[in-house]
Amino acid sequence: MSTGRLTIDLDAVVANWRALDDMTNCKTAAVVKADGYGLGAANVAKALFKAGVRQFFVAIAEEAVALREELGDKSEINVFSGHMKGDTDLIRELGLTPMLNSVDQMTHHFETLPGHPFGIQLDTGMNRLGMEPQEWAAVAELALSQGPRLVMSHLACADEPDHPMNPHQLGIFKQLTDGINVPRSLAATGGILLGPDYHFDVTRPGIGLYGGQPFAHAQPVVELDLPVIQTRDLAEGEVVGYGNTWQADRPSRIATVSGGYADGIFRILSDKATLYHLDQPCKLVGRVSMDLLTIDITDLSDTPDKLTLIGPQQGVDQLAKSANTIGYEVLTQLGGRYNRKTFGK
Repeated sequence: MSTGRLTIDLDAVVANWRALDDMTNCKTAAVVKADGYGLGAANVAKALFKAGVRQFFVAIAEEAVALREELGDKSEINVFSGHMKGDTDLIRELGLTPMLNSVDQMTHHFETLPGHPFGIQLDTGMNRLGMEPQEWAAVAELALSQGPRLVMSHLACADEPDHPMNPHQLGIFKQLTDGINVPRSLAATGGILLGPDYHFDVTRPGIGLYGGQPFAHAQPVVELDLPVIQTRDLAEGEVVGYGNTWQADRPSRIATVSGGYADGIFRILSDKATLYHLDQPCKLVGRVSMDLLTIDITDLSDTPDKLTLIGPQQGVDQLAKSANTIGYEVLTQLGGRYNRKTFGK
């Protein structure tokens, strides 16, 4: 088989959720947007549901379809983007809880789905989603009279524990919500790690479930092995790949591996990435192309059948650092051509 093999460990996802849940004395939900951070939202949600999770978050209403099909009506599915025009039928049919982000969304929700569950998202300084303080002041009494399920906000710099934005946003959130008789939520993974002042009634871990920073003690969740299609011996001075960007400075053995930017392996990794045969590093040489990588295996004692891009030797955040990005992007860009093996719960 010439497709890469992506192994997804759902037991590790559950273990990471439990570890984060153990850090709090409140309800712990789970964020499964972007198809469960690229790992399959339905499978991830099913495993977490078996572990006791009953509240999930997605980015847009359409992402909830697979979850509702898998979980039935026994879970609460919240939608970060709120209630957009065109979402009404889906929100009604799937029993979704939109996080209303503006006065316009609130008006639209109350007019089209009176009595339907909803939450409120407040902007405490990130300037991305949510009602600004003056908007909330104008509609808070009306909104609270309709019984929202949750009032939430989102931290901009929680992955930097000492950043002054964290206590700043915490203070604003408390000013806007202290005294309301509604569950509150401020913390995603980074916020959980900031400590109990940030936990309130519900936490919403996302990246930490999938083995990524800032949860340094997370169990790894994914492994990506790429098959070797062909090998060739090069004389000193020969070149490899598009543009002749790499030239052998010694007699070399090159493995051509199945995988490329069509599979989420970024072009910026050209001449930068490291793959592994067991614990032995092998450098990617030449450009990342659409479907293929060329790897220098000169120092290996034998010719491997596969090389590992993500695994025990190199996690998603280490690979992300080489690509000048973050683990979130590595996970969510994992391509659809991989032969996916999911095991665990």
